[in-house]
Amino acid sequence: MEQAVRPGAAALRDPALLRRVSLLLAAAVLAWPLLVWTEFNPATLLDARSLRATWKFVSEFIPPKHDAAFLGLLLQETWRTVAIATAGLALAWGVAVPLAFLATTRLSLSAIATPMGLLPALLRQAIRWVLVVLRSIPELVWALLFVRAVGLGPTSGVLAIAITYGGMLAKVYAEILESSDPAATQALLRNGSGRLQALWFGALPECAGELVSYTVYRWECAIRSSVVLGFVGAGGLGQMLDSSAKMFAGSEVSAILLVFVALVWASDRVSALLRRVMA
Repeated sequence: MEQAVRPGAAALRDPALLRRVSLLLAAAVLAWPLLVWTEFNPATLLDARSLRATWKFVSEFIPPKHDAAFLGLLLQETWRTVAIATAGLALAWGVAVPLAFLATTRLSLSAIATPMGLLPALLRQAIRWVLVVLRSIPELVWALLFVRAVGLGPTSGVLAIAITYGGMLAKVYAEILESSDPAATQALLRNGSGRLQALWFGALPECAGELVSYTVYRWECAIRSSVVLGFVGAGGLGQMLDSSAKMFAGSEVSAILLVFVALVWASDRVSALLRRVMA
């Protein structure tokens, strides 16, 4: 006698289970040669000497260093880091807005014509190539170049963030504008409005929240980038963290890491506040 199948048992089966397992196995097969090629060996983390050094360093994390002299220096470098990120993003925004404006087909008078003119199409393609160049070189590489050109200090960090983030912001701004509903902008353009009017009264009312949210997110990323740039001489918390880590000063490192967490939390609150204000 055949065993009775419980009602609903077939519904509990995942029809795509075999495909998912196959994809997981294929990914593992492809990942294994990459791990071997990169000489990835997690067993080194369990080496006795590594464990002793790690424990000695981490055990000093608590309590974080909190004497008045250190906290004063920490506050100063925190402000420098935020200033580097903010100034760099402000310059990046100044680069990104006109480039995104020119690269966006949605706001072009020639885009609503049939066919589109050759010169406007070539101009937009050239701008997109410029954006590729700007964002393809990491800000760390730009910082290394600017440190050689202008010397150590925040200037190299500000310029590095401005160039790389200018390309990133322009690309995403253009994509956000392109994905908006074209009805309002095209109606304004067809009735004699200029590109600025179409942007201000057509696209921005729909895209403003997303544009602001992405800009604040990029500011948060700029803060993290400014910390990393400190390791190559751009100043701020990164340079302070580099010095503390080289001296194995765990209490100082933990205090600096707590400041990192606080800065990211603060950027999240700013983003949420701006979204509520613009809702």
